[in-house]
Amino acid sequence: MGSDMSDMRGFLRRLPSALCSLAAFGASVLAAAGASENPQTFQQAPAPDGATSIKVETLAEGLANPWSIGFLPDGAILVTERPGRLRVVKDGALVKEPVAGVPAPYVANQAGLFEVLPHPDFANNHLIYLSYAHGTKESNSTRVVSAEFDGASLKNIKTVFEARPTRDKPVHYGGRLAYMPDGTMLVSLGDGFDYREKAQTLDNGFGKIVRVNLDGTFPADNPFTKKAGALPEIWSYGHRNVQGLAVDSASGIVYETEHGPRGGDELNVISAGKNYGWPLACYCIDYSGAKVTPFTSFKGTEQPQKYWTPSIGPSGLAVYRGALFKAWQGDLLVGAMAMRALHRIDMENGKIVGEERYLVGERIRDVRVGPDGAVYVTTEDRSGSPVGKLLRLTPAK
Repeated sequence: MGSDMSDMRGFLRRLPSALCSLAAFGASVLAAAGASENPQTFQQAPAPDGATSIKVETLAEGLANPWSIGFLPDGAILVTERPGRLRVVKDGALVKEPVAGVPAPYVANQAGLFEVLPHPDFANNHLIYLSYAHGTKESNSTRVVSAEFDGASLKNIKTVFEARPTRDKPVHYGGRLAYMPDGTMLVSLGDGFDYREKAQTLDNGFGKIVRVNLDGTFPADNPFTKKAGALPEIWSYGHRNVQGLAVDSASGIVYETEHGPRGGDELNVISAGKNYGWPLACYCIDYSGAKVTPFTSFKGTEQPQKYWTPSIGPSGLAVYRGALFKAWQGDLLVGAMAMRALHRIDMENGKIVGEERYLVGERIRDVRVGPDGAVYVTTEDRSGSPVGKLLRLTPAK
């Protein structure tokens, strides 16, 4: 393990200067690393348009970058807007006034208000969790807070987690939240774009998924709590920008989707302590056209369950467990912002057997399965104009 880590660190140190020569270097290094010689056998064919007929209802419109959806026990729906507003949809209509008392996020480029996640026992404690970009242009990071919600405003706001160290770039924050079966919370953290090499080291929060207790302490059984120099909150590492995070309520399996640069978006199954490769290994090229790395696999790193090339820009992610779409049980629903559509990943016995697309042409930011078994999505305009919608999908009669 020691020699493997030394090789990995050495590669990371050489990575920036190697970008221009990687294309010519690729074939011989791939063989030496034991990487896949035929990555096309791993890539899925282009997805057909969806065959299942669905009914689409618009529950709310006029939203600005509606980033996340949360469901309350009384039937109300919470929606975050990235510019910093928390909205309520109640009795089928958008409440005119935003929720008061929302902490002001740092808003620039991709920075802003991200996830809203009601506490599992919201009916009794009225707690919600919010993630957002916090700080200034020169020093900012992903923060998670808890707050009491009385139906119109937030109070008793407490910081639960803050990524460390800070950065000076307003991109790649992660910001997705998900509850584990044991009552802990996962938080996704992006690589900050300019800090990609740090995704491979354990002394920072760049390119990680972390696991925290709901009171902000760190679970003692996190995988790196006893490793010298490692942050105790880290659950997995080697990620780029995790924009989808979901835990299957039936199996406990953790799924995530993350953005590649030009292609190489990934769907992964996340396990404690595992390394998911970025930027050592990926099925992608950089925005410049140079290879990020010659490796599509690397010793000690995990392979994705699926990747998309060209990029679809995966965002919200949900596992379907509901009564309405009976044929979709256990399937994954992936929002896409680049190849605009809602993707259904057909899963059979833990394996991907197909893919369908719905709402083709819509830029999907979030997707959730509601308590009623319907599928809820938010759509947005890339410019940030207030044209976003909250949609409800049910089977067509």
